[in-house]
Amino acid sequence: MKTTIFKIDGMNCDGCAETIQSLIEKEPGVRMASVSFADQRARVLFDPQSIREDRLVNLIQKPGFRVVARETAGS
Repeated sequence: MKTTIFKIDGMNCDGCAETIQSLIEKEPGVRMASVSFADQRARVLFDPQSIREDRLVNLIQKPGFRVVARETAGS
């Protein structure tokens, strides 16, 4: 398992965070997602054998948000 923290630009409210979290959690291979509007971050625990990190970036950016940084948190 791998945990990555994504710094996200463009979230304007808690609804934005909920939208991103919902998109990420639906993906096979994602075990947990926590998105915070206040922190402008998404923390995602996923199986890198099932889903690539770039796929998560695409999911976040699809509705118009922007991933400006990402870091591995370890798990």
